[in-house]
Amino acid sequence: MKYFSKYYLWITIAVSILVYLFTLAPSVIQIDSGELATVQIKLGIAHPTGYPLFTIIGYIFSLIPFFSSKIFQMNLLALIFVSGGVGLFTYSVNLLLDNIQHFKKEKVIPKKKKSQSNNPNDLELTDNEKKIIAIVSGLILAFSKTFWFQSTSVEVYSLQILLFGLIILFLLKSYIYSSEQNKYKPWFVFALVLALGFSNHMTTLLILPATAYLYFLKNGFDYKSFRKLLLMIIFFFILLIIFYSYLPFRALQNPVLNWGNPVDLERILRHVSGFQYQVWLFSSMDSAKKQFAYYFSNLPKEFYLTLLLSAVGIFFAFKYYFRFFFFNILIFVFTVLYSINYDINDIDSYFLLSYFSLSYFSVFGIIWTIRRLPVLRTDYKIFVFLLFPLIQLLANFSSVDQSKNYIYEDYSKALLKSLPENSLIFGYQWDYFISPAYYFQFVEDFRKDIAVIDKELLRRSWYFNQIETSYPDILSGIKTEIGLFLNALKPFERKENFDSNLLESLYRRIMTNLVLTNFDKREIHLTPEIIENEMRRGEFSLPAGYDIVPYLLTFKVVNSKDYVEAPLPDFELRINKISDRYQIGVVNIVSSMLLNRAIYERLYNKDDRAMVYIRKALKISPDITIPNQLRDLVFN
Repeated sequence: MKYFSKYYLWITIAVSILVYLFTLAPSVIQIDSGELATVQIKLGIAHPTGYPLFTIIGYIFSLIPFFSSKIFQMNLLALIFVSGGVGLFTYSVNLLLDNIQHFKKEKVIPKKKKSQSNNPNDLELTDNEKKIIAIVSGLILAFSKTFWFQSTSVEVYSLQILLFGLIILFLLKSYIYSSEQNKYKPWFVFALVLALGFSNHMTTLLILPATAYLYFLKNGFDYKSFRKLLLMIIFFFILLIIFYSYLPFRALQNPVLNWGNPVDLERILRHVSGFQYQVWLFSSMDSAKKQFAYYFSNLPKEFYLTLLLSAVGIFFAFKYYFRFFFFNILIFVFTVLYSINYDINDIDSYFLLSYFSLSYFSVFGIIWTIRRLPVLRTDYKIFVFLLFPLIQLLANFSSVDQSKNYIYEDYSKALLKSLPENSLIFGYQWDYFISPAYYFQFVEDFRKDIAVIDKELLRRSWYFNQIETSYPDILSGIKTEIGLFLNALKPFERKENFDSNLLESLYRRIMTNLVLTNFDKREIHLTPEIIENEMRRGEFSLPAGYDIVPYLLTFKVVNSKDYVEAPLPDFELRINKISDRYQIGVVNIVSSMLLNRAIYERLYNKDDRAMVYIRKALKISPDITIPNQLRDLVFN
């Protein structure tokens, strides 16, 4: 037991690291992984809100000589961040149990000599008991699904987990240890940590209501309290300005990824405020209901039986330790209420702070329960509770495991490799291709000759500057259209009255003329979602006399009816046994494109080549429906 008491913190961190290593992604994964790794390694500007602290720490870490690929190195940094967050949470639990008298309903009483009480509601615990409870609760948080997933790959939420741990720890310390003799230092250290949180991710604001509660509970509502608070806020904003000064400083140097191009105050504020994403925030009551239902339906998959401990802990804390209950419930309620009003698909990470809250409540659930177990040494009772995080580990392992996830690397490289030199590809497959392609092109220098244009980002003024930096010749033929579009776009980006019809018309002209003015210089390829969506709805049209043919994983733009030869599908697509909607999306795109190409080959009586594409499609997706045009070829 002395071993656990002495090394409780390092035991929890070591167990977390060991388990996390088994699920660590070896390459880029879906959504923002490729973009964020590139931003860190190349010291660029990430999508809003910019994440300067995340970028700078990642860049420094990327300079360390490493035995493997850069993407694996950056994924490992995410693992370190999350494991550190587990350690900080575990330490804060022990701090809480050591100072629990500060959170009782009554006034603070002197700390008694440690002894075992006969009162089942008394939290007088031995040092060993406190530290073992801290280990158990730390592992409960570590193996909750969404929390654990942040350790598998590059993502800003991994650092945010570490910062949430720091913020809560120093908030508790400030509340517990600040006194009349030491009234400024703890709170100003907390202000520093809070600024670190906001310099990474704006979900840090979710801790503010709970912060205000503890601050005024400790300092009261008087002149001295508000004076100290004002000084803290000034200090906080000075630090925040220093951190965010990275954005204009680096943007002026035109890095390869320069999202928002925040070179002046207007662009900085637009980027830091997440203007681009505000349309999805507090969008509708129906959206909030949908996200609310999702959160609570998903919660059992995060914690499993541990939810029972948290439920018991809520009632126990409410009855005997109301101050901590109210502090913690504020965290939970504000996190959930804010996050359900954000109408995005990948919402899970926005709920992370609520999982901290539930894990804190599980501490009280453990203590309440062990006091009511049959006669058994308390130390042994506590070890029984290790079954709870163990159940989470076993249940969540398969859904979190990214250790064999190569599908986005394989797909991105296959697509880039299939195209002739200096081609231009036009699409908006951010989750599957564009974000991973950033990493492979700009970090690994794989097919940098291919110009990848994100059709959706062409709606943003800053994106033309980024294209100009990477592919200066592409925009040379549409300068007039771009100028007109940017002028029409200004009032929209400034939230002023704008002409939506003019804006959409100019946007469509840019897309069409981008194809027309580059056709003689580069092969033009479109990803299938443009054909299936924008072209079908008439939102994008090719120049007069131009058409498309299925190529391999793209559609090639042509201006003749002649047969167009394409590469045979000699690529490999490593598909995980554990699937999700993103992998399903890649598999569907690839298999559908292969069948489209097979149909094209049949039109020119090239049945042997058609069968090569069909076999590949069936290998990738055995259950795919064979189109009528190919049925006789396959089944005869």
